Amino acid sequence: MRKEKIVVLPGDGVGPEVVEGAIEVLDAVGKRFQIKFDYEEKLIGGIAIDKRSTPLPDDTLKACKECGVILLGAVGGPKWDKLTGKMRPESGLLEIRKKLGLYANIRPAKIFRPLISSSTLKSSVLKNVDFVVVRELNSGIYYGKPRGIKKEKKGKKAFNTMVYDEATIRRIAETAFKIAERRKRKVVSVDKANVLECSRLWRDVVEDVHNNFSHIELSHMYVDNCAMQIIRDPAQFDVILTPNLFGDIISDEAAMITGSIGMLSSASIGEKAALYEPVHGSAPDIAGKDIANPLATILSAAMMLRYSLSYEEEASAIERAVEKVLKKGFRTKDIYNGRGKIVGTRKMSSLVAENL
Repeated sequence: MRKEKIVVLPGDGVGPEVVEGAIEVLDAVGKRFQIKFDYEEKLIGGIAIDKRSTPLPDDTLKACKECGVILLGAVGGPKWDKLTGKMRPESGLLEIRKKLGLYANIRPAKIFRPLISSSTLKSSVLKNVDFVVVRELNSGIYYGKPRGIKKEKKGKKAFNTMVYDEATIRRIAETAFKIAERRKRKVVSVDKANVLECSRLWRDVVEDVHNNFSHIELSHMYVDNCAMQIIRDPAQFDVILTPNLFGDIISDEAAMITGSIGMLSSASIGEKAALYEPVHGSAPDIAGKDIANPLATILSAAMMLRYSLSYEEEASAIERAVEKVLKKGFRTKDIYNGRGKIVGTRKMSSLVAENL
């Protein structure tokens, strides 16, 4: 029997509930495919502040660095809203991403057929939509210096600096091409090369990296056109490669075509570690009520199997099980559209495990 270790960070709000559901599904996968998952649970976020006076305890960071495979629930909530700076729960998440060197954010945008009616787009537009946004996570205008706000004679002036270097672009481009190799072998690189020098360098480096992946189809698209095309014809995309700022916007736009934030998984990947988490927040208003949708976390666990542990068959089995459960009409409250049967967090998780 194969053995795999996973660090589990349940976090705050609905985090522990949805993570519990994902673990139930992983255990079912382990039973079917002869894999023994060993879970090491650690603190992060608000609960870590309450128990350890820091949003990211040293032993949590140490465990994550040693293991490299991390499943996260969610962090934050109104209980800690009055805290500032590095004492906020969210700073623990930002810090762990930084300390683990997580440079690539991967966001799938896949429409499950039973949920097509939940989207605001026409069903004809959503048919066969299944693409991934690969966003550079550590550079660009969010991190560039100088930045700030200055007082001048005519009033205040704010400024931010967009910076990209060749090595950073090369690394994220290679990640996108490698992901495309597992899919339909198409990459659309998003930039604003008609206006920005950073985008001109981005395009040049992506083209150079493509020389090592000539079997992958590469095209370029300005970010404004890409935003339009995602709404007009999302099925045309396979892998969308983006700088940090553009990816932040594009991935959220792409996410909403799937119908509910409760279905959205994600991964943040580095050289030696990767963190998998649902896109939704901690939703403290429904925490403990057995209402939260666990499918985003379950699908994040599937991404973990695929990208960190190289279990493609097992990852696909989870995704098929989710589709089966939805096809049978089971829904959590957030994806209920008047048809089918509403179930809670625990029941939805058990249904996916049973349908593997």
